[in-house]
Amino acid sequence: MFAKQSLRPFRVGLLPRHIVMTTLRRTLGATDLTLLVIGNVIGSGIFLVPSTVLKQSGSVSMALIVWLVGGVLSLFGALAYAELGAMDGSSGGLYAFTRDAFGAFPAFLYGWTLFLVIGAGTIATLAVAAANYMGQFADLTPRMKQWIAVTLIAIMAIINVRGTRGSASVQNWATGIKVGAILVMSGILLLAGATPEHSARAGSIAPGVSLLSAVGTAMISVLWAYEGWQYVTFVAGEAIDPQRSLPRAITSGTAALIAIYMVANLAYLAALGPERMAASDRVAGEAIAAVLGPWAGKAIAVAIIISMYSAAHATVITVPRVYFTMAQDGVFFARLAEVHPRYGTPAFAIVTSSIWAAVLAWSGTFEELLTYVVFIGWIFYALGAAAVIALRRKRPNAERAFRVPGYPLTPILFVLAAIALVGNTIVTQPAQAAKGLLIVFLGIPAYWFWNRRRHASP
Repeated sequence: MFAKQSLRPFRVGLLPRHIVMTTLRRTLGATDLTLLVIGNVIGSGIFLVPSTVLKQSGSVSMALIVWLVGGVLSLFGALAYAELGAMDGSSGGLYAFTRDAFGAFPAFLYGWTLFLVIGAGTIATLAVAAANYMGQFADLTPRMKQWIAVTLIAIMAIINVRGTRGSASVQNWATGIKVGAILVMSGILLLAGATPEHSARAGSIAPGVSLLSAVGTAMISVLWAYEGWQYVTFVAGEAIDPQRSLPRAITSGTAALIAIYMVANLAYLAALGPERMAASDRVAGEAIAAVLGPWAGKAIAVAIIISMYSAAHATVITVPRVYFTMAQDGVFFARLAEVHPRYGTPAFAIVTSSIWAAVLAWSGTFEELLTYVVFIGWIFYALGAAAVIALRRKRPNAERAFRVPGYPLTPILFVLAAIALVGNTIVTQPAQAAKGLLIVFLGIPAYWFWNRRRHASP
């Protein structure tokens, strides 16, 4: 196990002075963790992104290869994180991996960016998108949609504060419903589709663009669609037998995602054919409408709303554990390290991150911020995979209940994929990349402030 640095206990506000709560309860089993992986990843992407990937790839076979390779690369990352999560077994996940392998400063920058934009922005994006989809069932004004989004975030916060076990149960049901909806939809489309009549082409790659460049662009879209599997490592401190359950969950969950995504793509192709699929901006709705009629669009809208809620709920479960760990390390607001005496949850961390997400959702600034910063996450994902190599050298005798198959090639391939994705963003969108890096670098004075306070404390 990792040697943990000594932590100064924080007194829990509103409690008698002799009571200190700093430990989270272990209530999550392998099934909970697996559904968290799937729930975090599947939002709205699989209902929308396949048409973009097909158009960018230029052919059905190439698009399917890109989806498969992107899934395998994600699985490589999952295997690397499985080793680290099983080795550590505490909350914090990627933040803790980066801290132990490369130091407190880069770890803080990740936690800072997660809090400020990535985590809160993801929750806000999904809540607002769900509210927008509800507009298909009622005539909602923009202000009403804002209230719905904020209400959804408040509901998630309340459920999560009241207990990790209860919150995980809600997440399990929501994830089960959306996966069931995708599989039922895919089954209907595959049975009713007429794939043999369709051409295997989806248009041609734009003039002047090489096949490698086109595939690379499509791969970026696919990796975005798979993004989120790593969030389950944040709750390792609440996992039952994390040495076994976490590796099993993160690897089986990611493998299940590959299968779900491949089946969904084949179903869309069966219903629409490559040409119509590539031209669609709402491929799932058009595919099911082509088979069952316009009324089926309402059913897809319900499935997408549940899917978005599930992804947002999973994010509310997981990301506050990073802020909780940062606060325990003394580099974030001290109250976020408090554990609720009755519910056993990091209540202040959950409420604080949810309030910030609600502010972003209400203001509408989340889309721009998330566009700037989301690629930054992949820099830290690469550091997480590289931490496997660094800690194998730094702590060769540490207990490792799970070891990455194919080491060191497996983590290296994931790191290279992450570098390629980040590099492509910097080259193709330099202005947005610069703004994203600026947001990250704003964490430098924040780190200096908290680090100075930590060392000044008795």
